[in-house]
Amino acid sequence: MELKNCELLAPAGSMEALKTALYFGADAVYCGGPLLQLRAESAGFSFEALETAAALTHAAGKKLYVTVNCFAENAEIEAAGGYARRLLALGADAVIVSDLGLMTELRRCCPDLPIHVSTQANALNYATVNAYAALGAARVVLGREMTLAQIEEMQGSLSPGVELEAFIHGAMCMAYSGRCLLSSFLNHRSGNRGECTQPCRWNYYLVEEKRQNTLIPVAENGGATAILSSTDLKCTSFLDRLAGAGISSFKIEGRMKSPYYVATAVNAYRQLMDGKMTVAEADAELDCASHRPYGTGFYFGGAAADPNNDGQYRRTCDFIGAVLEDVGGGEYRVEMRNRFAVGDTLEILSPGSSGLRFRVERIVGEDGAQKTDAALVQEKVTLPCPFRLSPGDLLRKRRPA
Repeated sequence: MELKNCELLAPAGSMEALKTALYFGADAVYCGGPLLQLRAESAGFSFEALETAAALTHAAGKKLYVTVNCFAENAEIEAAGGYARRLLALGADAVIVSDLGLMTELRRCCPDLPIHVSTQANALNYATVNAYAALGAARVVLGREMTLAQIEEMQGSLSPGVELEAFIHGAMCMAYSGRCLLSSFLNHRSGNRGECTQPCRWNYYLVEEKRQNTLIPVAENGGATAILSSTDLKCTSFLDRLAGAGISSFKIEGRMKSPYYVATAVNAYRQLMDGKMTVAEADAELDCASHRPYGTGFYFGGAAADPNNDGQYRRTCDFIGAVLEDVGGGEYRVEMRNRFAVGDTLEILSPGSSGLRFRVERIVGEDGAQKTDAALVQEKVTLPCPFRLSPGDLLRKRRPA
């Protein structure tokens, strides 16, 4: 399977995640700015950070897209033009927009800034895609509710030049993407304003009106289930069909996810797209990062109900540390992320490869003294490795089966 003409688009909720995505082979990165983005404030970059991000991305020959995808309020429409001009000046290659009025205002005030229509706009047919193209959109991110057959049917009916983007991996929303009111109703925090508390992931019980101290578990096929929690999306087995259906950008979800998640997902899909990894190998890699049970979303019809979807995260590996520098003599400085000890077997996650294993023979702390383990959060230690490591490589450890 070779898909080198398709873009691999990765999430970045921090500068570390952005650097990680570029290092592990993403063709483009999307992130939020200080305004109008549909994620928690902590996932938004400042103007200064966006300028740095654009410089790093362009130096690597890649692209930077900025999410401007909230459903805007009146006062925010008035501020949008100046914001767009500033994003263009600092180097953004496109903005990702969902609000129709906001899109119109951005086109009016800053026509040179390309617009990608967000999946929150729920484009589900060729007429909607063409309507957005007529409004000046360069790309449309298709609604996650579309089936593969429906995407294939659009070919030949689309406006010339408009690009299609689709999600291939990550968390799914139990609603039309981004248009859920559960969090607003239960917690007074709107998912449409980047404040979702994910109540669809909670475990629920039935309560009888006159017996409110008795919790009755909601069960399916004999096992408890988080009834509103969707499976995570994984499209490793049919990327070629998505490309054949006209998808030119493969998008990984996860601006709130860790750099380790970004590295694992980008590396697996990069190698799969480049024909250097089989589907089975990519699946095993994707299991290494924390995820809910996987499924294929709506691509093959109604999302299959999974009685085993307990809403719980699982993973086969723990993130152990990030390689900071080669100190010579086959030794490397590593920033610890989870505890490890002398005698542990670690695996290397590096661009284009994964799974090389070595035994930790020695750990030296920042004071130069040998240690039996690395136990302090983000402690910087030195250890030998028989394989060549580079700054940006990550170390992980298999969890007990």
